[in-house]
Amino acid sequence: MSSSSYRRHRFPMAVIQQVVWLYFCFSLSLRDVEDMLSQRGIDVSYEKVRSWSLKLGLAYARKLRRSHPRADAR
Repeated sequence: MSSSSYRRHRFPMAVIQQVVWLYFCFSLSLRDVEDMLSQRGIDVSYEKVRSWSLKLGLAYARKLRRSHPRADAR
């Protein structure tokens, strides 16, 4: 993921990646992710989680698929 896709964001790249990972990996709702982050002291709205997942989610999925070997690979 290029750093240019994180330009003009209020939160650091690590927080954005964690939010998108939580949303997709554990099939949580947007409000669940918002609640989890608020318990950790990070004030993110569920709309921001939605926009990040729409903008960056597909790129993360592609990156993860490329990094993991296929099950039938030898």
